[in-house]
Amino acid sequence: MANLLSKVNSPDDIKKLNLEEITKLADEIRMFLIDKVSKTGGHLASNLGVVELTLALHRVFNSPSDKIVWDVGHQTYVHKIITGRKNKFHTLRKLDGLSGFPKVNESKHDVFNTGHSSTSISAALGIARARDLKKENYSVISIIGDGALTAGMAFEALNDAGRFSNNFILILNDNEMSISKNVGGLSSYLSKIRTEPFYFKVKENIGFLLNKIPLINKSATQVLGRLKGSIKYMIMPGIIFEELGFKYLGPIDGHNIMEIEKVLSRAKKIKGPVFVHICTRKGRGYIYAEENPHIFHGIAPFEIETGKIIANCGSGYSEIFGRELTKIAQNNDSIVAISAAMPHGTGLDLFSKKFPERFFDVGIAEQHAVTLAAGLATNGMNPVVALYSSFLQRAYDQVMHDVALQNLHVVFAIDRAGIVGEDGETHHGIYDISFLSHIPNMTILAPCDYNDFAKMLKYALEEHKGPVAIRYPRGKGSDKLVETPPLIYGQSLLLREGTNVTIAAVGNKVETALLVADMLEKMNFTCDIIYSRFIKPIDEKLILNSAGKTRFLVTIEDNALTGGFGSKVLETMSRRGINIKSKMFGYPDHFIAHGLINELQSIYRLDAQSIVKEVSAGLLK
Repeated sequence: MANLLSKVNSPDDIKKLNLEEITKLADEIRMFLIDKVSKTGGHLASNLGVVELTLALHRVFNSPSDKIVWDVGHQTYVHKIITGRKNKFHTLRKLDGLSGFPKVNESKHDVFNTGHSSTSISAALGIARARDLKKENYSVISIIGDGALTAGMAFEALNDAGRFSNNFILILNDNEMSISKNVGGLSSYLSKIRTEPFYFKVKENIGFLLNKIPLINKSATQVLGRLKGSIKYMIMPGIIFEELGFKYLGPIDGHNIMEIEKVLSRAKKIKGPVFVHICTRKGRGYIYAEENPHIFHGIAPFEIETGKIIANCGSGYSEIFGRELTKIAQNNDSIVAISAAMPHGTGLDLFSKKFPERFFDVGIAEQHAVTLAAGLATNGMNPVVALYSSFLQRAYDQVMHDVALQNLHVVFAIDRAGIVGEDGETHHGIYDISFLSHIPNMTILAPCDYNDFAKMLKYALEEHKGPVAIRYPRGKGSDKLVETPPLIYGQSLLLREGTNVTIAAVGNKVETALLVADMLEKMNFTCDIIYSRFIKPIDEKLILNSAGKTRFLVTIEDNALTGGFGSKVLETMSRRGINIKSKMFGYPDHFIAHGLINELQSIYRLDAQSIVKEVSAGLLK
């Protein structure tokens, strides 16, 4: 049989294949994915799990006429391959290449941008209601994972969708995983459905028997009808999705393409909202991904034969965080840690094993995580909430209203702050300084190296009172970039003294500032280098005294310029009536695409060479 994938350039091409051919195509797609992602890195396990589901979707429905909305979207690689982007796959997650997520400007088959979880039901329902208002005729399908279904937004959308008669198909891709193993009541409920599907056969058989009973009177019909509906409570209590107003179909074997096509064809004909429960295996077809789906959820380039990551950069900030938190917690029983479905990604897996009774994984529920921490804090506990910067955005109101308003001692460990690289717009953490710095009672810290990170975490847990956030970047940092004394609230450090320019930098940009100073010194310019350990409050005395001396202030941060650290410093200068030359380096007021971190820093003038060029030009004026 010839190579089938080479002939697939659109969804129409797979509609012509027979069962033997479509099964072979599924195998070829898995081999293609493993080969390509081993070189580019990316989300492998989730995509290996949805091969048959994606093929069935595109055989039963007619994209882009029918609208397919993928939740999160990191499982859309197969969708991209089928919809004409196969030949560009080597550019996946690279600068100016294919995104790792759906992008409406990339293909007409991508109908909604996604990247954060639990948005697909709301978006698809909105598309369906617009269709009905405009009296159009096409199917709308949302595909959501069982991890994403734990989020409050998903439940809000389910509650709304089930109350109305809009034709709408919701597919649950149930692989028992989000990034880490799923937790909570809903996960247990879905597990029960997976292991006890006999209920649905019993229900169908009862319905068949009732219809066959001759000459049955109306009263008996009503009684037996109630009996039919009550069977679910006797055998499987709490059939949530049917009670919410959906027609439930499933559970279905997510790797039996003919079975999937059969149930999707049935769902397509049903009026009103339909819930299709499909069970898949994350990492299907690649043994290393099947055995370690959390590692292969989002992975760097790897060796296909061994599954080992090619470039192991050693311990990163996440690992340092988990190690140091565990060390501090050994002598402090009040410390508890909270994760939103990411104990491995945030480095909390070590803490969870050492102190299981003091570790709470709440699932993909960042809002709940923050307010849970607030409740713990009111009762004498010392909670640490570990979230990626871009995911903390989902809990902004809870940070402000439930934590800061009450001035509660909650520590926010903000991982992936700054540019994160290949995951792009939805995952860059370049807004946390901007939105946190406007919250009263909030303190913000950013370490320049691992050594000071450990000091900041200990300070935040043992000395600070009130809400405090420590932001740190993705990946590897310096063990000990500079000598740092114990922290004193609000105080920054003067690392070098000079006469020509003041450079105030935060976090990992301190290393950039030191490189800039070295390069400027070769041009006969000397610098005051200020390490702004505290982003909020700003060390006004140190920065303004230095800027008053040099008459040229430069700020460097890995955050958006709008509302960021530099903006706050200039606001302070304006209030004090200080009028000097200034230059801010950060990210502009638009969303930043995907690409390697060093590429993006160069594009946006945040590398040392670009900063030197602009600062020296300002000095020569």
